[in-house]
Amino acid sequence: MTGEPEIITVDRSNVKDSGFFCSMSKRKSEGFLRKLAWAQARFSEGMRIKLLKPPERGFIEYIPGKYAWRAVKAEGYMVIHCLWVVGKSKGKGFGAELLDECVADARKAGMAGVAMVTSEDNWLAGKRWFEGHGFKAIDAAPPSFTLMLKKFKQGPNPSFPRDWAARAARFGKGLTILSSGQCPYLPDAGRILLEAAARKKIKARVVEFRSAAGAQDRSPSPYGVFSIVYNGRLVGHHYLVKEDALGLFGRNLGGR
Repeated sequence: MTGEPEIITVDRSNVKDSGFFCSMSKRKSEGFLRKLAWAQARFSEGMRIKLLKPPERGFIEYIPGKYAWRAVKAEGYMVIHCLWVVGKSKGKGFGAELLDECVADARKAGMAGVAMVTSEDNWLAGKRWFEGHGFKAIDAAPPSFTLMLKKFKQGPNPSFPRDWAARAARFGKGLTILSSGQCPYLPDAGRILLEAAARKKIKARVVEFRSAAGAQDRSPSPYGVFSIVYNGRLVGHHYLVKEDALGLFGRNLGGR
């Protein structure tokens, strides 16, 4: 640790000025404005966003499990949506400081612990860092998701659903892009996929999750807020650049 970071608590009163870390340089973009509206609605549900004060770069976003936008059942626990420290701020212990903020808030609220969905793929932190900070793996889901938990009290653990294939199958024929306002990069991710689908002459649609319950109960991926489903099968769950989208379609969708 090289020094105590200054941490900004983001709430409804300052979010327009402070932002929420992601897309802070694109405040007029669709993604930023969607995330802003989404965040303003979540603060009343107990969501917290903590930012490292610039020039340091990092943040944590967490919310009571009842309102978590991940496909996990975790009522009574705090659920971390995102935790990132990037660039020159890495390796200074700032991630641990941000995590401590979450743990302290969870204890203060009388919760049973803190959980996070991790992944070895893009867009979510990996599990090893959390293992070094007192978290244990308590559940897993395909293709590479792990549910990590730091528990304070006795009681039932959070858990993943067991009906992933059935969830994907419900979206039927064609390409379905499942999205939400939780991440400001999702509008661009959806556009890339829609353009790639059009080139492959694949019928496509976007389905928006507008509540935490929708993400928890309907998402075919633990990530919850973004999934790519084709003909009732999950084929992706994170942002793809144009070339990767076309390649995915070529491999999995039978495109020409």
